[in-house]
Amino acid sequence: MRYRRVYQPGARYFFTVVTENRRPLLIEHIDRLRESFRVCVKRHPFEIEAIVVLPDHLHTLWRLPDDDINFSMRWMVIKRHFSTGLPMGVVGSSKAKKREKGIWQRRFWEHMIRDEEDWRRHVDYIHYNPVKHGYVSKPEDWEYGSFQQAVRKGWYEAGVAIDEEVLVLDFE
Repeated sequence: MRYRRVYQPGARYFFTVVTENRRPLLIEHIDRLRESFRVCVKRHPFEIEAIVVLPDHLHTLWRLPDDDINFSMRWMVIKRHFSTGLPMGVVGSSKAKKREKGIWQRRFWEHMIRDEEDWRRHVDYIHYNPVKHGYVSKPEDWEYGSFQQAVRKGWYEAGVAIDEEVLVLDFE
C-alpha cells in the first residue's frame, strides 16, 4: 500500500511523530531532540510555528520555504540525528536492512493546513496536548513546548485557558 502525501511549496503542515512502541524517550533525551531540530533547520531551513514534546510523541506545525516541499527529508534528518548514538531499540531484520534502530515509528502523520481557522485549531491542539494527556492542568505549565513563545507573540493572553471544545481535530 502506498501512502500519498500532499507536497506544496511554502505550505504549513501539522505533524505527529511517535516513538516506536510509544517508548517514553523524548523528554529523557530532550537536549538531543532540540539539537536534532537545530541541525535540521540549519541545513534545510523551515519555521517551527508551534511545537509540543511529550514523552512518547510530539506535535508540531511548520511553515516551509516558498521554494521547498521536502518535509519528509527534514523528518529523516531529525530522526536520524536524534537516533545516532542512542543504544536502545530492538532491531529486527527488516529494520536492520533499512539501518533503523527501533526508536521511531517508521511513518509520521501530516496534515496540510488549509486556512487560518485550521491553523488556529492545530496550534491550540498542540498547546493543549499536555493537558489532554494529564501531564499538567494548564498549557503554560508544560515546559516542553512553544506555549510561552505563543503568549509572547500575542497569540494567547497570559492565564487565558484554551477552549477544549475547539480541540477536536479531523483525525480524532
